[in-house]
Amino acid sequence: MSTFENIKRVANERGLSLKQTALKAGLSENALYRYNQGVEPKYDTIKKVADALGVSVDYLAGDTSTPTPVKSHNAQPVELDQVLSEEGMAMFDGQPLSDDYKKALLTMLNGLKDSGQ
Repeated sequence: MSTFENIKRVANERGLSLKQTALKAGLSENALYRYNQGVEPKYDTIKKVADALGVSVDYLAGDTSTPTPVKSHNAQPVELDQVLSEEGMAMFDGQPLSDDYKKALLTMLNGLKDSGQ
């Protein structure tokens, strides 16, 4: 599979269109379509897309079958309420969470916080 096909497949698995993926990666909304026309993406671009999709650059390039990027020891903490409130990808057990599940989790966490637990 080409890098473009891998990007398209992973984006689809995450419930994202190519336009949404590009915007999430900080690219123009039609940037990814160029890679279907034989333009070879630069490493920096693939890195942005890989980060937006939560996979490694090697996975998008087809160099590994392991989708998860190696975790850095310097990883920044993530505000779970923000992740669950935003559009885009939140995953559990390798599968994207639906908006309904994200809302239910956010409601449950807020309930626990309000009850002092």
